[in-house]
Amino acid sequence: MKTTPVTRADLERSVIAVPPLARNADLSLNREENRKLVQHLERGGVSTLLYGGNANLYNIGTGEFPELLSLLRDIAGPETWVIPSIGPDYGKALDQAAILREFDFPTAMMLPMAFGATPAGVATAIARVAERAGRPLTAYVKSDNYLEPKALAALVRDGAVCSVKYAVVRDDPSKDEYLQRILDAVDAQYIVSGIGERPVLAHLPRFGLTGFTSGSVCVAPNLSMAILRALTRGDVAEAAALRERFLPLEDLRDGISPIRVLHEAVTLSGVADMGPMLPMLSNLTDEGQLAAIRAAASTLLEADRAFAG
Repeated sequence: MKTTPVTRADLERSVIAVPPLARNADLSLNREENRKLVQHLERGGVSTLLYGGNANLYNIGTGEFPELLSLLRDIAGPETWVIPSIGPDYGKALDQAAILREFDFPTAMMLPMAFGATPAGVATAIARVAERAGRPLTAYVKSDNYLEPKALAALVRDGAVCSVKYAVVRDDPSKDEYLQRILDAVDAQYIVSGIGERPVLAHLPRFGLTGFTSGSVCVAPNLSMAILRALTRGDVAEAAALRERFLPLEDLRDGISPIRVLHEAVTLSGVADMGPMLPMLSNLTDEGQLAAIRAAASTLLEADRAFAG
């Protein structure tokens, strides 16, 4: 596992996979199925793994956190960079930050709070949690005005934040006043697009963001990496053509549930068995939805294998 400090090169070199987390029937962590998914990603060229919302870490207990960190450290290859997540509430994040100090992860992402937070309070929380963790954090901006751009810039300047996952959904991602305000305050080298393949054609060429995160990369790592390479060399047309492969699964994720659909897609495609979801989330049970997910995920995986071959 990579343990060196986070650099721009780290954010640029790989699509940032945001995988689900495999559990056994008793909800304990499934080491082998999680390892199987990580190895699938690594074989496809992915070297950065961010365990956050898709892994349902909002609902993990602090008591399980040391076991999770040990598992993630052990299943990653020597050059793979793993980013766990903490929070979203301040008290839980502080407790997890103390545990994080005992491990060599270069950063952890602070999950966003949807309720009970103010922009100034979030900035203070990130600064204090980063201090407790003894390392910079990755900020997750998921809603308008979650953090004031100047406050975010101060966190970067002070070493409390080393990267930003920007994930505010827009009907037209090429028009985003809040993102532009952030970029006016924070260098784009610190910011990655955080909503999968759909907005990257705007986020990278239009705004100059450094890279992007993806859930569907867990099914098709070779194709997702090819999108990143195409955008890096300025070939937007090639990136757009490759992105079309992902849209059937992404449409299902947007229409049903991004986290729950991805969880089932990894299992139904045969990549790895993710098992049951940790409450308060639950597995999908509608047969029609599952059939559609199986078809979309299997088609995407077949396209990925054909592309790699």
